Amino acid sequence: MKRIGKVCMLAMGMLPCALTLCARSQSAAADSNAPWRKQLLSWRIQRERELSAPDGWLTLVGLEWLKSGVNSIGSAADCQIKLHPGAPQHLGMITVIGRRVQLLSPAGGFPNDVKLDGALAREGPLSVSDSKPSVIAWHGLTMVVLDRGGRYALRIKDADSPTRTAFKGLHWYEPDPRYRVAAQWIPFAEPKIERIPTVIGTTLDLPSPGIAEFTLDGKPFRLQPVLESGETDKLFFILRDQTSQTTTYGAGRFLHAGLPDHGLKKPGQLILDFNELYNPPCAYTPYATCPLPPEQNRLAVEIPAGEQRYLR
Repeated sequence: MKRIGKVCMLAMGMLPCALTLCARSQSAAADSNAPWRKQLLSWRIQRERELSAPDGWLTLVGLEWLKSGVNSIGSAADCQIKLHPGAPQHLGMITVIGRRVQLLSPAGGFPNDVKLDGALAREGPLSVSDSKPSVIAWHGLTMVVLDRGGRYALRIKDADSPTRTAFKGLHWYEPDPRYRVAAQWIPFAEPKIERIPTVIGTTLDLPSPGIAEFTLDGKPFRLQPVLESGETDKLFFILRDQTSQTTTYGAGRFLHAGLPDHGLKKPGQLILDFNELYNPPCAYTPYATCPLPPEQNRLAVEIPAGEQRYLR
């Protein structure tokens, strides 16, 4: 009995020590994650700033499909594309003839303060490039023509839109280092062209250089990224997980990641931080033309990390 009592006393004496070691271990882990957490929170703040900027996605108030021929723009009743009542009655005209898109002035010339690419508006061809479209502006209104599957649409943004002025911030999951994973990079022998569906029924043909393979909750998964036009230093993942049925945007979310450590053409590793998952523009406005996750990027697992559903 004395021996048993002594063992018990020793065990009880070791318990505070074990608890102390555990606490120290947890503290060390928290300290090691502190820089990552700080960077993540800064990234989230910047995302909200960009979203609510005077030209951010919260300002998108219209997507008007252009017909072949003349498309008049203004607040007057006879304009084909209507602007808000405070805008000029006749701001200008956009003509579409085959693949040629031009800006023309209304009778009497362009109203005061109408600008094209930062200078006073002038008649002439418009760029419809996604990377650098021509920008027509009047005070807080901005308009660009976009090519969507061979059809042209006028995207209209208003810096004073109610969606922007009433913005109260985004909703996020708490940062969780478990959802920052190292993935194996498996390059394709030759880059593939992936046909990405969109919410308007068109497809985007984007290059895809390989596959990212990772483990989550002990199960293997794969994601196939694409390269956005003009982007050479990051991969773009369009994906959907099971949280889309409950707490995240139903159509899916976006994620950017840096390039693999040995480049795109060699096997290697890259980091996928699902804490940086964010909503597509369609989560905030019905006038966006968002890409949708391809079939292979629809994951049968919950990833409770990153941005949650947007609540107006």
